[in-house]
Amino acid sequence: MTTFITTPRRGRPPKSAAQQRDIRAELIRSGLEHLTEIGFTASGLDKILKNVGVPKGSFYFYFNSKEAFGLAVLDSYANYFANKLDSCLLDNSFSPLQRIRNFVDDARHGIARHQFKRGCLVGNLGQEVDVLPESFRPVLIAIFKSWQQRIAACLREAQLAGELAPAADCDALAEFFWIGWEGAVSRSRLEQSTQPLDRYAERFMQSLVG
Repeated sequence: MTTFITTPRRGRPPKSAAQQRDIRAELIRSGLEHLTEIGFTASGLDKILKNVGVPKGSFYFYFNSKEAFGLAVLDSYANYFANKLDSCLLDNSFSPLQRIRNFVDDARHGIARHQFKRGCLVGNLGQEVDVLPESFRPVLIAIFKSWQQRIAACLREAQLAGELAPAADCDALAEFFWIGWEGAVSRSRLEQSTQPLDRYAERFMQSLVG
């Protein structure tokens, strides 16, 4: 995943390089909480900065703009989610299809743990793409493709294990999985229930072995 590096140009500098690294990471974490709940366009900087205790003038020491900040938050989320996917989909102690089920189970517990307030940042931003800076579009597309590739690779392992028909189109199934999954996440937040995720996952898995 590409890391977005910004060169600070203005704003009050931190007291030390260590403080700079810590505060930048804290700003990204604070931004992640807000963006997953209310999106990019509705997220003002004031609340994000207040959470970290950073004056607005200092924000621009760490990020050149809100756009650069949003891309950094997106990059952080993408790396976090890729690691989460890999921890499930590369776990050879389970069969390939069970690894997908394990990811679904982990995700459903996560959304419930946050009381259905936080969705998928990539999915949320995808819905806002027409009002986002154009720089977000190719990044979002690349992230979705990387997720699809991970699911497709797991499905190919399922073919080798005899869990999935040899003629199955793993790339198409992986794309279908994510299109449906993002809709199920959105519906779960709307209904404040994991049932949409459960129903979607069950139907998807049935379609693989039916």
